[in-house]
Amino acid sequence: MPSAYLYDAVRTPFARYGGALSHVRPDDLAATVVGGILERSPALDPASVDDVVLGNANGAGEENRNVARMASLLAGLPVSVTGTTVNRLCGSSLDAAILASRQIEVGDAKVLVAGGVESMTRAPYVMLKPDRAFPARDQHLVNTSLGWRLVNPAMPAAWTVSLGEATEQLAARHGVGREQQDEYALRSHELAAAAWRDGFYDGLVVQHPGVALDRDESIREGSTPATMGRLSPAFRPDGTITAGSASPLSDGASAVLLGSSDAAELLGREPLARIAGRGACGVDPVDFGIAPVEAASRALSRAGITWSDVDAVELNEAFAAQTLACVAAWGIDPEIVNDRGGAIALGHPLGASGTRLLGTLAERLRRTGGRWGVAAICIGVGQGLAMVIESLRR
Repeated sequence: MPSAYLYDAVRTPFARYGGALSHVRPDDLAATVVGGILERSPALDPASVDDVVLGNANGAGEENRNVARMASLLAGLPVSVTGTTVNRLCGSSLDAAILASRQIEVGDAKVLVAGGVESMTRAPYVMLKPDRAFPARDQHLVNTSLGWRLVNPAMPAAWTVSLGEATEQLAARHGVGREQQDEYALRSHELAAAAWRDGFYDGLVVQHPGVALDRDESIREGSTPATMGRLSPAFRPDGTITAGSASPLSDGASAVLLGSSDAAELLGREPLARIAGRGACGVDPVDFGIAPVEAASRALSRAGITWSDVDAVELNEAFAAQTLACVAAWGIDPEIVNDRGGAIALGHPLGASGTRLLGTLAERLRRTGGRWGVAAICIGVGQGLAMVIESLRR
């Protein structure tokens, strides 16, 4: 079976909820990265793209359900280039890359664009249709930006707690205290700010036309232990999680260019990395934060390596507590995890985060000479995804 390769990765800068990208439709954000990544391979005939696979966690608004097709058309790709949208909540774009890589490995495709988009600012309010005309009862709007909505009453109440409450429970079980979380969150901001200053992200980012946003908007450079310590608990009066130790609501898009070995000639460029292993894991919904542990173990096994071989890890920082629990369970050196900052600082536009991880991971390996990397992400309602890549540019 042929291998699938990662040839390129781009993303928009990630913006705060209500920030610099708040006026930009999600389909337009997605078109920016789809068009942008193809422009970086001018030798490629866009008609040679076999499919565009994008992840999106919402889909209820301006995404028009199939944002991949919408973005392809808006980006000016030929109408012959197909598009499909996948939804695995926070793992949607990593899932898009997994599905695209499988198309290549079974011989169904040579070149694909995979990625994802989310505008959490522009996520719509929704309302159930009334069961009859002119209902006498009040009708309620539900914000679709994040979390459960229109919950099925058959779901156990323990499963449908907020992500923050679920993480408070995880932190208690794994002994992750407030001070550890604050220290980790501060590290994320410091490393992200340093990475931007050093030019690490310059080659990974494309600007959305007309938006003056030159770096991720949620980075809080200059934060201190004192400022972190003054933040109030966000989910329990006596809790350990604050707005500072959780990833912020964000807007943004990301994409990767995947292909077979033969695609190098079509693209006029050599691959960055080989897709070496993939893993998915399901757990009790309230334990969603720890699901990347087993997902990564499965991906490593399928790649034929162990943690001792891994040089770099990109783990999505949904919450500091969840990240610390996963790293401890893996038993790895924390210094190889997210050393250019993570989602706590960079932002977490749900559908875009997975391929953001892949692009950052490939660039870290290229710069440091590392061979093996793991990208992993936790997913609400009790799932985890992971991918192992082997760098070819060491």
